[in-house]
Amino acid sequence: MLFDLRSRGRRRTVQAVYLGLAIILGGGLVLFGVGAGNGLGGLLNAFNGHGSTAGQSQAVSQQEKAAIKATQTNPNDATAWANLVQARWSTARSTSADVNANTGQFTDAGKQELTALGQAYQRYRGLVKQPDPNIAVLAARAYQYLGNYGASTTAWEDISQASPNQATAFECLAVNAYAAGQTRKGDLASSKAVSLVPKLQRTLLQSKLQQAKTNPQAAQSC
Repeated sequence: MLFDLRSRGRRRTVQAVYLGLAIILGGGLVLFGVGAGNGLGGLLNAFNGHGSTAGQSQAVSQQEKAAIKATQTNPNDATAWANLVQARWSTARSTSADVNANTGQFTDAGKQELTALGQAYQRYRGLVKQPDPNIAVLAARAYQYLGNYGASTTAWEDISQASPNQATAFECLAVNAYAAGQTRKGDLASSKAVSLVPKLQRTLLQSKLQQAKTNPQAAQSC
């Protein structure tokens, strides 16, 4: 029998069999992602666009092209403009040309994408009575990255109006208003934010918002 190890030759045969199985199993784990449990699909997928940055960027680019075409076909369709906002955010965040891989900061191309996102949001905003806060927050963050705190303040106003019981919305409205030099609006938003958090958190939040008055960079945390 193969697994009778009393013979030296058979021991070597068994060792060779187990070594071969280990190589096959290991290759499956590395190349195909077998049993990895990470959803990445293994190294081989990097060559067919599954799990690769290039593949993701290509897909996002197609998404943006489709969204642009939809706005051209139906320029008064708010949903089309909302989809374009989302598509441009995805492009800016996942395309290697838009984000510096070493610093994580947006490149000039990325900033142009964010600028276009802001323009799409303005078209969307003009077509609805109340902007979807999920769309508005993308615009707010795009404006923040661009340092356009006046526009980001307006976007956070849209968000806070849609979410009147969310302290975070008013906190972000406050720090962006301060960054934009709109102190009165920032103070009103600060008071609202503080009133919406538990009493034990109010002193800390008040201190944080007070510091934001002289620190425009605080807006980048939203």
